[in-house]
Amino acid sequence: MAVVHILGSGAAYSDGSRTTTMLALEGPAGVVVVDCGGDVVQRLLAHGLDPLRVTNLIITHEHADHVGGLPLMVERLWLAGRRDPLPVVGIESAVAQAVRLHDAFDTSDWPGYAGIAPLVVPHTAGAHVLRDADWLITATPGTHSVPVIGLRIEAASGAVVAYSCDTAYDPAIVALARGADLLLHEAAGEAAFHTSPAQAAQVAAEAGAQRLVLVHLPADFDTDGAEVALARARFAGLEIGYDGAVYELAPSRVSVGRRAVGASPSHRRA
Repeated sequence: MAVVHILGSGAAYSDGSRTTTMLALEGPAGVVVVDCGGDVVQRLLAHGLDPLRVTNLIITHEHADHVGGLPLMVERLWLAGRRDPLPVVGIESAVAQAVRLHDAFDTSDWPGYAGIAPLVVPHTAGAHVLRDADWLITATPGTHSVPVIGLRIEAASGAVVAYSCDTAYDPAIVALARGADLLLHEAAGEAAFHTSPAQAAQVAAEAGAQRLVLVHLPADFDTDGAEVALARARFAGLEIGYDGAVYELAPSRVSVGRRAVGASPSHRRA
């Protein structure tokens, strides 16, 4: 079965219960990681996922909370026994940042270390990102302070997941999420380049999504506050994302699965 793991649900600065927003897409063929601001390998292990099953890393944009953990990630994969280059997939600016971070460290005396394999995708709507036995992933630009992409993730089961990444409200993300079974949308707060919970709910409603999970949550996020209440009034199927949440993707159905060890279910409200 295809499974979406929320490895992290926080913004660049969040409280002690959240690390930076990043995902793991688990399927029979392997694990695809989306973004790596925090400690990806430790989070994979907490979810019971073998780091050596990681097939690709997708980077949505160049900011540190989405790519800053790359050097530690590849070092730990090497220490775990990986000897093949890690494909790092993203738009040009994001991949260039990943390469700079990776090359800042001298790995020349690490026996068997293979490094990364940069793969650039177009910064255009519907751009092909990845296709394997588990997933078909396409991208659409969002609205942020730097170039960014949201992702439409289609599982072999037929279930569709959309991930906004960092963006202001954007009709292009509505189109990306059209008919999604699960929409993971940022809710860092209404600003020039971010989204409020109510705006995320508006995206979900306009897209006809089945479920909305708020991620990229800041330290002062109030799960019971007026903003969340307003968002629920706009979209009843709203949940608060939390580190360790797991969503199982079956045909025409998304269900909450097992939670990772150490996760705090108090952050989720159905």
